[in-house]
Amino acid sequence: MLRFRRFEASKALTTPGASDSPHRRSLTAFGSIEKCRIRLDRARIQKRRERVMPFAGLGVHVVIALICAVHAMRTRQQMYWLFILFAFPLLGSLVYFFAVYLPNSRVERSAIKAVNVAIRTIDPTRSVRDARTAFEDTPTAQNQMRLAAAMLEAGDPQGAAQQYESCLNGPFALDPDIRFEAAKAFVECGKFSDALRYLEALRSERPQFREEAVCLLMARCYAGNSRNAEAKALLDKVIAKFGTFESKAELAILMYEAGDRGTAETLYAELVRISSRWNPLARDLNRDVYRRLMAVRSQR
Repeated sequence: MLRFRRFEASKALTTPGASDSPHRRSLTAFGSIEKCRIRLDRARIQKRRERVMPFAGLGVHVVIALICAVHAMRTRQQMYWLFILFAFPLLGSLVYFFAVYLPNSRVERSAIKAVNVAIRTIDPTRSVRDARTAFEDTPTAQNQMRLAAAMLEAGDPQGAAQQYESCLNGPFALDPDIRFEAAKAFVECGKFSDALRYLEALRSERPQFREEAVCLLMARCYAGNSRNAEAKALLDKVIAKFGTFESKAELAILMYEAGDRGTAETLYAELVRISSRWNPLARDLNRDVYRRLMAVRSQR
């Protein structure tokens, strides 16, 4: 019916000599009313959209703030974060994301690790230069330990051992951390007897200090001095007490080096099964001993 009336209106408006007819005037009025009705409908729809959108936006802000609040509660953040998140949902969520969530996320840690690896690849001696400069500016035991650690990481265990020994000549002569790091540096440069001197003193004086790490390093020293029986006995005790991947890997390495490939392969199969369930953190923690295991296995 509406289409018919519009057709009649267009026909009357285009018919010659009908400009002043009552029928034409009524149809013209009808067309104006129809246009007004369409405009009113459009305005009503626009107002409805304007009324809905702010509430939709507010809902998104609140949902994001709730997610941040749940994260704050689960990670035991300070309670003032809850006030910030609910008082200022959008701004508070942005601040929380960049101040709390991102620095503690795996993405941030992975990015920092990738940057550090890239820096070491491009400039491998940068950390040593920075540590040496700091030690020359302020010759403290802490800066000397930093220099020794940087040298050990850069592949200079001989220089690291010298720096650690220099630290042990002063007031930190009995510091267990320095003695342990010095022993590790001596092991890396093949001076097992010097390393044993520090490790045996540590084990007798501070038996609870990093017990597993000290025993594993001692086992490496025994193996380096061809005292395989003592190394195996010590590793068996460590495995019985701690049962870690590192202790089993050290025993497998010892068995490969001693020529007992059957026992070594049995241990290797178990280690492969354990490593298949690793997360990135466990893989990173056991990277060095796993690399040594694969190297010695490929040579036997």
